This record gives sequence, C-alpha cells and structure tokens, in this order.
Amino acid sequence: MEGPENLSIVLFAGGFDRVHYALVMASAAAATNRKVTLFFTGRALNTLLAGDADGAPGWHRLDPADDGSRPAERDAAFTANGLAGFEELLEACVMLKVTVMACEMGLRALGLPAGTPLRPDVPVKTGGVVTFLNDAPKTGAILFV
Repeated sequence: MEGPENLSIVLFAGGFDRVHYALVMASAAAATNRKVTLFFTGRALNTLLAGDADGAPGWHRLDPADDGSRPAERDAAFTANGLAGFEELLEACVMLKVTVMACEMGLRALGLPAGTPLRPDVPVKTGGVVTFLNDAPKTGAILFV
C-alpha cells in the first residue's frame, strides 16, 4: 500500500522534541519526493522567530525537551550522538522546498507585535488556518504535533 504523496504537519506544541521530530518527518518526506507543508502555530512559532540580541536562534526559546533539558542542550546531545541537529534539519527543509507557514492568529496569540522579524534564512508564508487547509491537498495526510 502506498502512502500519501503529500504531507501537511501542524506544529502547535512548543516542546523541543516535538518540533525537532516534525522537522525529521518533513525533511524525510520531502527527500522521498512528497510535497510537504509545515504549519507553525502556538509556541512552536518560536522556531521561526529571528535570533535574540545575543544571536541565539528563536528555537532556543522552545519549551524544554521531554527529558527537561533546554533546547540547546538537547540539540547538542542529539548531535553528539550522530543525529541531525535542529539547524541542519531546518536547512534541509528549506533546501528540499518544504513549504513553511506561520499562523497569523498564533503570532497574535503569542502577543508578538505586527512585523516581528522572522528568520531571514527560511522562506515563510504567513496565513491562517484557511490558507493552510487550502494548501493541503485533499488526498494528503495531515499530522498534528
């Protein structure tokens, strides 16, 4: 049995492990010639925020990993164990033409002012749930993370 040709992933949880694994799934699906959309909302939107004044990327503000460690610590542990790091996965998604969407309602719900800078290295489309649903093919799969 063949799987769907398209994969749309809604990232509404802000836990580091969840977002990291969604990037794993998205990059793997795109590498196997599937059309992939990542729709970031809620605390997962921290992934797409531009870096802090100290240069730390927005994903450092994600919620702690499942083991309680901070995102940067968990990412370092992953890479030390030979796993793809957060930046590597995000870059792979960009290179593989994964569509990245930021939920406008989610940005407002986080209390972010209009025009809050997003990552300049990630092409991000902004829109709402209707935009996301119109982008998601009827024959594709939608996952919630």
